[in-house]
Amino acid sequence: MNIAEVLRDARLGDLRSLKEERAPYDLFDTTTRLFELLESRGVAYLLVGGIAMLQYVESRNTRDIDLIMSAVDLARVPEFHELSRDADFGRFVFEGVQVDLLLTSNPVFQLAQEKYATEREFAERTLRTATPAGLVLLKLFALPSLYRQGDVNRAALYETDIRMLLNGSEIDTEQILAELDGALLSSDIEALRQMLRELRRRRTGFD
Repeated sequence: MNIAEVLRDARLGDLRSLKEERAPYDLFDTTTRLFELLESRGVAYLLVGGIAMLQYVESRNTRDIDLIMSAVDLARVPEFHELSRDADFGRFVFEGVQVDLLLTSNPVFQLAQEKYATEREFAERTLRTATPAGLVLLKLFALPSLYRQGDVNRAALYETDIRMLLNGSEIDTEQILAELDGALLSSDIEALRQMLRELRRRRTGFD
């Protein structure tokens, strides 16, 4: 997979972004420089989000690169121009490419980086990427917050992502729910368990 092509196709599909684009640039060179920079600085990162999803399932395009990283490692990359940041998340721009960071100050993000990582081949280079189970972990963790915020459209997309990942891989969701115990309310865990059962029921019913 070519990360630059994914970002380019997403931009071409968004006419508003094309109008707002201030200057043309080579996405392949930019994404290559980005990961070369992280490697040269010894930054421990994990590729997550839409780019990682596309390694395992057919999914929608994405306009940004999502990484898990520590605040200590972030300080090693002053080339990231900060747009916004809080305790667990940050939005940055690197040479025109949006980079969204999940910071390991959050124990769930740290768990994903430490336990749910693998090496995947991209056109740019081999990158440390979340496993399918790691992506399910992150999406399950995010779902209760999305529903509380009333962001039902994004929540529905996350549920679809989870279903596709479960269809393509053997994933122990009970183990993942156990690891989320303490990070989420017990009522949230049970609601997620019911959702996972419903996703499996739909798949089995059509099978």
